[in-house]
Amino acid sequence: MAKQTIFGRIAQLTKANVNNLIDQAEDPKLMLDQLVRDYTNSIADAKSAVAETIGNLRLLEQDHKEDVDAAADWGTKALAASKKADELRAGNPVEADKFDNLAKVAIGRQLSSEKEAKDAEPTIAQQTEVVDKLKKGLTQMEQKLQDLSNKRNELVARSKMAEAQGKVNDAIGSINVLDPTSDLGRFEDKIRREEAKVMGQQELQSSSLDAQFESLDDLDAQTEVEARLAQLKLGGGSKPVEEWESKPLGS
Repeated sequence: MAKQTIFGRIAQLTKANVNNLIDQAEDPKLMLDQLVRDYTNSIADAKSAVAETIGNLRLLEQDHKEDVDAAADWGTKALAASKKADELRAGNPVEADKFDNLAKVAIGRQLSSEKEAKDAEPTIAQQTEVVDKLKKGLTQMEQKLQDLSNKRNELVARSKMAEAQGKVNDAIGSINVLDPTSDLGRFEDKIRREEAKVMGQQELQSSSLDAQFESLDDLDAQTEVEARLAQLKLGGGSKPVEEWESKPLGS
């Protein structure tokens, strides 16, 4: 009953604290640290209760030993009184009866002490079993505390890794996740349009140059037409311009 009462109460308190911490948890590390502290305090409470139970057992054992020693002492006294009575019986019956009565009193005290010692033995046995279980329970709690501390360190490390990964994901999310080269593609399209514009300009420039040369050819033809017209007016027939240019005027 004592074991159930002690550890049952501590288990309920610890469970309530854990549930409360989980419900209000914002920072996993702070929550785990508080959980370790609460469980450590629970172990301290359990140790105090177990120590009290052990102390009560030791008192029972001391009382039992005193009863056993007292029974042995009263037995020794009863034996001594009986022997004295036997020694006095022949010469002094009155004194002999007196010592026999003392022996009877001692025997009565012996029986009372033996009864008290015997009555205490089942309680001592039960309390000894309880104490053994309590000690084992404390050992298990301390092992669980060690496991909790180790788990706390693991979870804190995982929490930090998750936080770091979250930051990396946020950084990646700031880029266009669907098409990380979309910006480069738009820039390439812009450059291609500029290149096309330059090619168009070059083509226009080339067409303009050809037109200029064609206009020069037309100008030469028109010049020859004018020269021959002038030749006709001078009555020189339709000789080539070169011949007219090679002869002096008036010949």
